[in-house]
Amino acid sequence: MADLFAPAVPTAPTENDSRPLADRLRPRALDDVVGQEHLTGRDGALTRMIAAGSLGNIIFWGPPGTGKTTIARLLAGSTGLHFEQISAIFSGVPDLKKVFEAARLRLGNGVRTLLFVDEIHRFNRAQQDSFLPVVEDGTIILVGATTENPSFELNAALLSRARVLTLRRLEADDLALLLGRAETMMGRALPITADARSLLIMMADGDGRAVLTLAEEVFRAAKTGETLDEEGLRAILQRRAPIYDKSQDGHFNLISALHKSVRGSDPDAALYYLCRMFDAGEDPLYIGRRLVRMASEEIGIADPQALTIALAAKDAYDYLGSPEGELALAQACLYLATAPKSNAAYTAFKAAMRSAKENGSLLPPKHILNAPTKLMSAEGYGSGYRYDHDQPDAFSGQDYFPEELGRQTYYEPVERGFERDIRRRLEYWSALRQERQKSPG
Repeated sequence: MADLFAPAVPTAPTENDSRPLADRLRPRALDDVVGQEHLTGRDGALTRMIAAGSLGNIIFWGPPGTGKTTIARLLAGSTGLHFEQISAIFSGVPDLKKVFEAARLRLGNGVRTLLFVDEIHRFNRAQQDSFLPVVEDGTIILVGATTENPSFELNAALLSRARVLTLRRLEADDLALLLGRAETMMGRALPITADARSLLIMMADGDGRAVLTLAEEVFRAAKTGETLDEEGLRAILQRRAPIYDKSQDGHFNLISALHKSVRGSDPDAALYYLCRMFDAGEDPLYIGRRLVRMASEEIGIADPQALTIALAAKDAYDYLGSPEGELALAQACLYLATAPKSNAAYTAFKAAMRSAKENGSLLPPKHILNAPTKLMSAEGYGSGYRYDHDQPDAFSGQDYFPEELGRQTYYEPVERGFERDIRRRLEYWSALRQERQKSPG
């Protein structure tokens, strides 16, 4: 990936300088890097490492365009290390062996190597393991970059030998600063209105490289004397796709945010994340399935209609398709977010499942078993069973758990929604059960 950001005092372009603007605006010192002050500022983690003269193995984790490659280059320059860069997308074991051997030769001549591995999460487990010997014996200082959660994508052994440093998505002010640096280098202001400038920053979606690339397109496409408004900017720039990979972190982050917003009874936040997923191209039927799951897990019997509405919304989308069907999913999302919450059914299910697995094949009490044969009748099957509809209040109070297990309580209704009524009902039956078990019949 190309580096990004600008030096504190950018140099003027030359006629023969055909490099992309983002490359020409590469910083010359850590202080010039934008948006990562928690790492590069006076008290930042990287600043302290350099001051101590001890640079360890590092994994940079952050979204695209936040400066991972740039910072790795600057670290090598600040510590006198030879900088070597490979990409996990284009490299295999033979390439790694060549890099490691060259690093060993350099080390023999008194020069250590900082090996920057872009997209390190793309290496498989065996390839990641190949780094362990050269990291442990100091042949290389490893600096890896990943857009994915290292906890899931990197070997535990490799992670234990490196420090994970998180790079943050650039804020609007950071992107505005980069645009100012671009204008200084180009010697002229971007030919866009203030509103169009805000739109351009929004299009960059927190990516420093993207904002400079978009700015370069504007410089290149705008006519002499023209000032582009928002509509004109959209005509020149195709809207940048949201940072969202349906098999990776962006996908899971948004569905997690949607689920927790519903659980937290915040309909506005839930609707926002729902629309974020629609905008990113998520399969609406996947969202519908997740809403059905939320209805059972987060609401349950506190509002028995929640599951019905979630299923109806999924079916409505299936029937209407896009874009009409999205409204049904939005309606269900709002209903779930505003419904009374209870995870009592979810918790009861997990507890009962755990009990079923732990206690083996216990025989139910014989009085609730059918006796279709004389032998089974002789064995006591069905003996003593009391038909509930023939009992006062249609409740016999008999025990239905296996004798070896004893009576268990899994379901604890909450004092919210419809479950409040169920709780009163269960308390009433519990009192009746205790009374009738003392005097059966």
